[in-house]
Amino acid sequence: MRNPTTTTLGYALFATRWLQAPLYFGLVAAQGVYVYKFFKELWTLILMCVSGHATETYVMLAVLKLVDVVMIANLLIMVIVGGYETFVSRIGLQGHRDQPEWLSHVNSNVLKVKLATAIVGISSVHLLQMFVDVHHTSHHALLWGTVIHMAFIASAAILAYMSGPMVARADRGHSDRAPAGHAQAGPAQAGHAQTVGQEESDRGDRHRAQPDAEASVAAPAVPRQPDPDADAEARIRAAGFPARKLLEDFDQQHPRDFDRETVARLGKAEFVAARRNVVLVGPPGTGKTHLAVALGVRACRAGHRVLFATAAEWAARLTEARAAGRLDAELTALDDHPLLIVDEIGYTPFDAATAGLFFRLVAHRYERASLIVTSDRPLGRWEEVFGPSAPAMTDRLAHHADIVRLDGDSYRTRRATSAWAD
Repeated sequence: MRNPTTTTLGYALFATRWLQAPLYFGLVAAQGVYVYKFFKELWTLILMCVSGHATETYVMLAVLKLVDVVMIANLLIMVIVGGYETFVSRIGLQGHRDQPEWLSHVNSNVLKVKLATAIVGISSVHLLQMFVDVHHTSHHALLWGTVIHMAFIASAAILAYMSGPMVARADRGHSDRAPAGHAQAGPAQAGHAQTVGQEESDRGDRHRAQPDAEASVAAPAVPRQPDPDADAEARIRAAGFPARKLLEDFDQQHPRDFDRETVARLGKAEFVAARRNVVLVGPPGTGKTHLAVALGVRACRAGHRVLFATAAEWAARLTEARAAGRLDAELTALDDHPLLIVDEIGYTPFDAATAGLFFRLVAHRYERASLIVTSDRPLGRWEEVFGPSAPAMTDRLAHHADIVRLDGDSYRTRRATSAWAD
């Protein structure tokens, strides 16, 4: 049982992060100063050019000075937005179309590397200014400017090199914590490899015995994509996929009908950054899980952490957390994964208590993070699975979602029929 005093103290200490908020607004004021400086320099340059007093060297130096101001302003934006979201509070852009690409997976390591590279860029501009105005720059200043610039480059390279292992260790540490939720799920996931994704039965047996070995063997066999880096591989292994599936390997001729353009767009993994959901609906054996896993792999390679489990496995995990009195903490811990995949909704109906747990999961992630769900029945029939809580759940799930309907015969049945005919 939690100690109320300790919990209150912890929340109070956590609330002190808001003391940093005025600092970021101070940086906003500094940004305004740089805007004023930029237009002042620009106006001076225009006047010099119009009056005919601007030499080529002057124009080049003035333009470099403007570029310098812009790069410093970019650095400020990176610190203001990225630092605020990393250390103070998440910014609820809710999939805004202008959301910067780097903001979707910003963290302290990413922020440090981006700041270091921005400083290298600024230093490059300053050094270029020295070379352009070399006749008015002492050899001593030029030498030390070059040395300092090389020091910035070396420090940025070292920081970038160190951040990779840090992320990999963080992913491995999370995967070490995950077995508590996956220990129960293991057998179900193993059997699930037979049921979904157009997989050979013997390959599924090998995966159940050695999932990591299959992942390491499958990676070099991808001919149409570059090999993912070590961090992406760590995220893929930690995701708990039943087997490695790729969009390139999906048999697009098997389903009689599905939205190929939507699937191709989802393959860019931008829906994760936009905190949108994906709902894959269709009869058994039409490739729903294959697509769900393939989109999850793409998300891992795009820098996002993903967690996969069947609906039954999620039910067991959430039920265990509730029984231990840590359901809220479990839902909060899942926020570390921008994408959760819930497979096989509809195959087994749930009681009211379990349905309530799924509602808590969907409601908690609403406009906060992404879900991919697969089901054998459309959202309008989810009352057959979740009972009275289904309408409120599907309303939140479908509000920001791409729904892909797959229609066709079972891939496994077709293969079995073909084998029998042969």
